[in-house]
Amino acid sequence: MGVVPDAGCSRMLRDLQAFIRIPSVSSQPRHALDVQRCAAWLGDQMRQIGLEHVAVTPTARHPIIYGDWLHAPGRPTVLIYGHYDVQPADPVSAWTSPPFAAAMRGDHLFGRGATDNKGQLFAHLEAMRSMFRARGRLPVNVRCLFEGEEEIGSPNLPAFLRQQRRRLVADVAVISDTRMLGPRQPALTYALRGNLALEVEVRGPARELHSGNYGGAIHNPLQALCELIAKLHDGTGRVTIPGFYDRVRRWDAAERAFMARWGPSDARLLADAGANRAWGERGFSLYERTTIRPALTVSGIAGGYTGPGVQGVIPPRAIARIGIRLVPDQHPREIDGLVREHIARMTPPTVMATTRTLSMARPAVIDRHHPAMRAAARAYREGFGADPVYLRSGGTIPVVAMVQGMLDIPTVLMGFALPDARIHAPDERLHLPTFFRSVQTCQHFLEAIGTMCEMPVDVSRRAVMAVH
Repeated sequence: MGVVPDAGCSRMLRDLQAFIRIPSVSSQPRHALDVQRCAAWLGDQMRQIGLEHVAVTPTARHPIIYGDWLHAPGRPTVLIYGHYDVQPADPVSAWTSPPFAAAMRGDHLFGRGATDNKGQLFAHLEAMRSMFRARGRLPVNVRCLFEGEEEIGSPNLPAFLRQQRRRLVADVAVISDTRMLGPRQPALTYALRGNLALEVEVRGPARELHSGNYGGAIHNPLQALCELIAKLHDGTGRVTIPGFYDRVRRWDAAERAFMARWGPSDARLLADAGANRAWGERGFSLYERTTIRPALTVSGIAGGYTGPGVQGVIPPRAIARIGIRLVPDQHPREIDGLVREHIARMTPPTVMATTRTLSMARPAVIDRHHPAMRAAARAYREGFGADPVYLRSGGTIPVVAMVQGMLDIPTVLMGFALPDARIHAPDERLHLPTFFRSVQTCQHFLEAIGTMCEMPVDVSRRAVMAVH
């Protein structure tokens, strides 16, 4: 294969495969024990590489893991965050190999979580393992925080951060859960959208009804739900919820020019998406639409009969899952209220609608000029041989706003995912040459932080841009 240059890399891959083979799907109750097993496995790995005070802490759902190494007096402290939970693998039939087989084909390792986030998390552990073996110590103090609920909105992380705030004091946090532009083009992410996940349920008759006897007389809940969904956007792609755009931050020409210089083109985004034509709000590039503009998407809808043959019935209920990506200065709780009011107002009297909030996270912005960002840029140059570009992301990492707001720690988003990694989709994969370079980059980052970020904590914290 050509991607395993020595025995150390072979061992690294075996461990990573073992990690990926644990189906730590946080959203599905049937995998709750698997999530616990994955947490225990990860805790053992942390102890093996030399981290101390490793603790697997239970929460109301899934464990949070902490470990540290604090034997570099006078040096900065780095908080490394990652998540070991993964998205569901459905539909399993769409995978070329089983989603938790951790199959290797060519230069890729396939499996749910291979890139998001097990591969990227593991790069930091392997970087520290290599440094411990080579010199018996790290160039900085390190605290590790790994959670098992990121894919469900990190519901139990805020309480943990409040309880452990003193234990988590650090000069900088680093998170590797974002993307690069290509195998040789690293990227530093400096902004994330927030997220609001909702479920809308529409109920009608008390039971299934024969469509021949009642069709045209009873409002079909599935039809009513589709009508509601259709009214959430206008013909230009703008969200129709009153007040939705009131707090959307407007960026000046200089920022938009910076984005145009560094960000992907419309053609590149269309190619990455495998799409021929664009859709959405007028007056913005596709990169801008997916980063500095909010978006409402329907991620799932269910109702009625979809099995073999025909079943002529009116279903008693229908459900839709809605995801809303938020931008500064939108607050998820305020938008949640606006959506609920809009759904209630638009629901016809012939059916009943219920809106449930599943998760929410705030957007985040990071100062591109912070010394820790310069340290990350230097690490990328040494690990990948190229300067990073600076990107906004349309995705959401709930912990970023929490670390900024609750712990007051500046954060670096130093990701290693490639555009074709198929994150959250069938055949998710990790590009192994990129993974090996990411391990080296994580080592260089710790070295660079030790030499470039020797500053009082309060000075480094003042450099973080507050979103709210």
